[in-house]
Amino acid sequence: MTVLIVMRKEIQEGLRNRWVLATTLLLAALALTLTFLGSAPVGNVGASPLDVVIVSLSSLTTFLVPLIALLISHDAIVGEMERGTMLLLLSYPIRRWQVIFGKFVGHLAILAFATLLGYGAAALALAAMGTAIDAASWWAFGSMILSSIALGAAFVAIGYLVSALVRQRGTAAGIAIGVWLLFVLIYDMALLGVLVVDQGRTIGTGLLDAALLLNPTDAYRLLNLGSEGASSVSGMAGVAENVSLSPTLLVAALLAWVIVPLAAAMLVFSRKEL
Repeated sequence: MTVLIVMRKEIQEGLRNRWVLATTLLLAALALTLTFLGSAPVGNVGASPLDVVIVSLSSLTTFLVPLIALLISHDAIVGEMERGTMLLLLSYPIRRWQVIFGKFVGHLAILAFATLLGYGAAALALAAMGTAIDAASWWAFGSMILSSIALGAAFVAIGYLVSALVRQRGTAAGIAIGVWLLFVLIYDMALLGVLVVDQGRTIGTGLLDAALLLNPTDAYRLLNLGSEGASSVSGMAGVAENVSLSPTLLVAALLAWVIVPLAAAMLVFSRKEL
């Protein structure tokens, strides 16, 4: 019950701060734009129209959802400590891990709602245009939405860990941006550089698999862009052929990126002096 109370508090604050509305409108606007603009190349590549939308939205998700998740979570703990509301909250009969978990569920609910509504609008627009879509494409689209929420959950958990480790909101914001740059941009550029220099001499399939699993955005990319239908459109066919990561393992990696940082945040916060 206490977890639900904290969750409801976070959702209400999100509604007051217009986070829910702003995030939903942003995702919906970008998803609709990509849907209408992305239908043009379908005839050339021979892919399903929804597959093209999946590729476009997956690429958008890789950049935007982690940033949104970090923005809404980086001050979840340190912000309340600076405002003095954390001491008031802990004066009630509630454990510290329940505070973390309740806040996490609340922020995840905001992100999931925005993703479902925003990306769902793209699918509805495609269906309203009378486009023929098979069951496999609908299944892939549903999987993309669920994995997008899982990716967001991973970065919300990382944001909570950052927020638990620091003592100032400014520091948390700076680290959050650094985390986003690392996982979304710098990591893959560095990995590509290493692979080019190595030329396959040292880094085999096993090491490449491990390196990709160490980045939640790479696990997300392979899960959604490495499938047979999407790889020809996304350009991920070459990568998908050189890794041996099953969809089950990629999903497990995303879930691990949620559980481990969240558990670490709970541990750090439980030992933190307020």
